[in-house]
Amino acid sequence: MDRRSFIRKAGATGAGAAAATAALAAPAIAQSNPKITWRMTSSFPKSLDTIYGGAEVLSKMLSEATHGNFQIQVFAAGELVPGLQAADAVTAGTVEAAHTVCYYFWGKDPTWALGSDVPFALNARGRNAWQYHGGGIDLFNTFLAKQGLFGLPGGNTGTQMGGWFRKEINTVEDLKGLKMRIGGFAGKVMEKLGLVPQQLAGGDVYPALEKGTIDAAEWVGPYDDEKLGFYKVAPYYYYPGFWEGGPTVHFLFSKEKYEALPAAYKSLLHTACQAEDADMLQKYDYLNTKAIKSLVANGAKLKPFSQEILSACFDAANKTYDEMMASNADFKTIWESIVAFRKEAYLWDQVAEYNFDTFMMIQQRAGKL
Repeated sequence: MDRRSFIRKAGATGAGAAAATAALAAPAIAQSNPKITWRMTSSFPKSLDTIYGGAEVLSKMLSEATHGNFQIQVFAAGELVPGLQAADAVTAGTVEAAHTVCYYFWGKDPTWALGSDVPFALNARGRNAWQYHGGGIDLFNTFLAKQGLFGLPGGNTGTQMGGWFRKEINTVEDLKGLKMRIGGFAGKVMEKLGLVPQQLAGGDVYPALEKGTIDAAEWVGPYDDEKLGFYKVAPYYYYPGFWEGGPTVHFLFSKEKYEALPAAYKSLLHTACQAEDADMLQKYDYLNTKAIKSLVANGAKLKPFSQEILSACFDAANKTYDEMMASNADFKTIWESIVAFRKEAYLWDQVAEYNFDTFMMIQQRAGKL
């Protein structure tokens, strides 16, 4: 065979091999990186840009990491379903995902609340330590699987404020008969002290406070609260919101749809959710520092709950948990896990972090920072 003939045949063979390789590779790539479009309904309005925005951040990360192949379209509360029906919409197959706070659904089963937060549980760092390294995510997903759901943490506000009050609250006696807009699970605990919980949508809270229909209202914290103008009609701003020491915001997915994802997409979804979980807390830590000063400048009167009130509420919460554990095995399993870690977490917190923070706070008060 002459040299030119050999080169022509070799070239033809090489081209054929390359075409065959391309034909084999294309389907393999398509199978591992398919085009998927999901819809996600949020429990939050767009005006709560930090919480609602968490779903948009997740959507952007997934799209960019897959060159647009994994898309999640985000819809604000009310655009597809009401905010408090977000989890139901996923279970029913109306949408593939939801961004919500699981204590919204505690009326179905109090175990839902443990996925988000309950009074006197953990702060944000403690909750994330328990979730990611103490088995919390797996424990909660064992419960969610019964609803056809799979969940991943997708945000945290940090310890919230205790709310806005039209008058000062100095003793436990002052809580009796007080009409307060407060989340359902926390309201159940506070009922034991005579408080009268009220369930109101965000847009209804200000006029109810202004007219005196309610006496107090809790929302989130300085950044979100300032937008609603509560300080104009209920100037006493109490802290801490002991019912939400570190509330987790969740991404809930159809378990069936999640399990059908390629392994690479599952891994990416876990990574992106954890990134958004951290990002939301970081945003609130930054934004609240400015908002609290602005609120005080506009007339908000910062007041701590007394130790008497905190202790009475702590005891009431423990009684509530004992009642629920006696009749609900799912609740008992998860709450006992939280309690076991809580004891160790607050022991460690007292050693290094607490002493460092306390010293630095003293310097701040002395004007040295």
